[in-house]
Amino acid sequence: MKTVKSALKPLALALLGCALLSTPVWAEVAYVSNEKDDTLSIIDLETMEVTDTIAVGERPRGIIFSQDRTKLYICASDSDTVQIMDLKDHSIIAELPSGEDPEQFALHPDDRRLYIANEDDALVTVVDTQTHEVLAQIDVGVEPEGMAVSPDGKWALSTSETTNMVHWIDTETNQLIDNTLVDQRPRHVEFNKDGSIVWASSEIGGTVSIIDVASRKIQHKLTFKIRGIHPDKIQPVGVRLTDDGQYAFVALGPSNHVAVVDAKTYEVLEYLLVGRRVWHMDFNSDQTRLLTTNGISGDVSVIDINKMKVIKSIKVGRYPWGVRIKQ
Repeated sequence: MKTVKSALKPLALALLGCALLSTPVWAEVAYVSNEKDDTLSIIDLETMEVTDTIAVGERPRGIIFSQDRTKLYICASDSDTVQIMDLKDHSIIAELPSGEDPEQFALHPDDRRLYIANEDDALVTVVDTQTHEVLAQIDVGVEPEGMAVSPDGKWALSTSETTNMVHWIDTETNQLIDNTLVDQRPRHVEFNKDGSIVWASSEIGGTVSIIDVASRKIQHKLTFKIRGIHPDKIQPVGVRLTDDGQYAFVALGPSNHVAVVDAKTYEVLEYLLVGRRVWHMDFNSDQTRLLTTNGISGDVSVIDINKMKVIKSIKVGRYPWGVRIKQ
């Protein structure tokens, strides 16, 4: 004869199974900075809808996560600060002394040193995100904007829009070591996954320079041509590279297209039509989706990477600038 305890065991297992099946899988969330509205839009990537809009500092542009993705750093350019948002409740928990007009920034792999481009002062400001101390201010070219830190943490790179250079900063000494001349108005720099190559976009020059990190020399230069669009409107800005080294995506500004590039042969494979004045981009976690911010049309385009087509346009705030995706 079964005991009461043994009779209840199958029922308990069945209930446990139901509970496990009903446990929610959290959807990925995109954060989008709207520089004209002083807000962030939050997008649920499962429903592809905006779920919340949060007021932040004045003219938010660059946004990045902490290494553990519990915090979001926000360049509030016209507030002359970098805000820290706690992603548990979306509250602003601190402000960092960023220097004037912060636009883009990059976080060192140590999760502490934040390298901030100060466009108005021709400086890169280095801030400790834990102590909130300014560790250094480094003179670079005129109107610095793009910032990147190498995967190994050795280099911090800044682009200067007026000097037309990529500046190489040694992160151990915070000294400017070298400069690489690129085409007119460089806006963004992006390391590949192993840190051996840097892609630097030049907005007015209409090119992307591919730079060998070991020599700090340009090894290839990409140009773009879209049928029916005047060359002056083809203005490279944001660049994102797939982890597998297969593709590079280049946002081409007022041409309203994203270029798909073979990251090994540097051949431009195709151009994808997105919203107006495409600026920056980010992948979801498995790199099957790419989101673009489109400033003039005030929306985000969702690209299906397997199909290489735009599958959705999501309305956000005015002049969306930066985008970051978190699971």
